[in-house]
Amino acid sequence: MATNPVIDVDRLGATYGTFQAVQDLSFQVERGELYALLGTNGAGKTSTLEVVEGHRTATTGSVRVLGAAPTDRRAVRPRTGTMLQESGFAPELTVAETVRLIGRLSGREDSAERVLGLVGLTRKAETRVAQLSGGEKRRLDFATAVYGRPELLFLDEPTTGLDIRSRDALWETVEQLRADGTTIVLTTHYLEEAQQHADRVGLMHGGTLQREGTVAELTRSLPASIRFSLPPGAATPPRQAVPLEDRSWAIETFELQRDLKQLLDWAAASKVELDGLSAAPTRLDDVFRAVGTDPAVPAPR
Repeated sequence: MATNPVIDVDRLGATYGTFQAVQDLSFQVERGELYALLGTNGAGKTSTLEVVEGHRTATTGSVRVLGAAPTDRRAVRPRTGTMLQESGFAPELTVAETVRLIGRLSGREDSAERVLGLVGLTRKAETRVAQLSGGEKRRLDFATAVYGRPELLFLDEPTTGLDIRSRDALWETVEQLRADGTTIVLTTHYLEEAQQHADRVGLMHGGTLQREGTVAELTRSLPASIRFSLPPGAATPPRQAVPLEDRSWAIETFELQRDLKQLLDWAAASKVELDGLSAAPTRLDDVFRAVGTDPAVPAPR
């Protein structure tokens, strides 16, 4: 891990009355990386981010952001951009006025024209916020977050409500920010986005960090899957195949290429047609589903 991480969360605890939303949570985010913090519903992810973003005080443990306490707004705010799920802009302001206002509050220098160009809202500059579509408001959220090229950027469900072209444009901008050295913390329910863009992923469940690592490291923790069906009267398939209730068969394997070849060789030798054959490597969503049901793989400390 980095010796001077941008975010350092150490044994964090967060409670609401008698309810403990987060307990003994530790993770670090290195400079220049994109870290995806994901969680099941009620996992404590939102509470964690509220503390890291400086909106809530930790009950126990410590959090450092850019070397300072996240509640030290003078030290942290000018260096941090935040894209919340809902920003609540003043509806009577124009798009350009909104960007300039948030820009001044951030303490960073930039131009409204530049950031509106980044998100494709140049033609909407003089349009009032109340007249924007949901997707346009989401692009405005992003524009205000990246104003002034912040060192640290929080993206909370950034592509919700965006069409495919707007999503692609947003990720192109995010990748450019990364190339320029911005550190990014992502939360999303679109797991394919985390799989494609994140350097590392932390998976929360029950207020704790259950697993953490690169996508490759996480997906290697679960077997790949082969599925197929056999015609009536066919020979019994290789011994690692398990019959399913729908009369199909499954092979769970950590050696996908080897076992798929063995199955195909058996089918050829037995002159059997493998109906509905599919072979899929483990994906991040498979790991996500397993969180909370398989305690065998703890998060590294």
